[in-house]
Amino acid sequence: MDYGKFRYEEAQRLKESRKKTVQITMKEVKFKPKIAKGDFDTKVRHMLEFLDEGHKVKVTLQFRGREMAHPELGTKILDAVIEQLGQIAKVDTSARLEGRNMTMVLSPDKKAAKRPVSAKQAEAKPQSSKPPTISNTSLNTTTETENQNAEDENIQDSKEAI
Repeated sequence: MDYGKFRYEEAQRLKESRKKTVQITMKEVKFKPKIAKGDFDTKVRHMLEFLDEGHKVKVTLQFRGREMAHPELGTKILDAVIEQLGQIAKVDTSARLEGRNMTMVLSPDKKAAKRPVSAKQAEAKPQSSKPPTISNTSLNTTTETENQNAEDENIQDSKEAI
């Protein structure tokens, strides 16, 4: 065997081994102690997507000013994150305070079953290639009495507002 062929085969083996390795990336989600419910839910939903994709998630809670006097607020938020993601994630590094930040690392739980497809995702995928048709009967079916009742309610609402 000549040396050139040996080097080529060695390079091919190295390339194959690199293809088979899985690179896990760390995603970070940042919270503040005074986070609103809607913002919290959105960030948890993003973490859920990251975990489903197989990424680790670093949860960072940033304290500012007088918030440092109440680390229990941060612990409460991180506990709520664990409560919502506990079925599909496991805690790699528990919550700890490092300077002004409280951090925790979550990783996807291999034992947890795959999440069922949610209703929103099922609706996003069209079942057939035909566009939906609209029937003529469903377009404008309100009667004159319903329109009159709606106008009366609007007038009463405006009088009450005054």
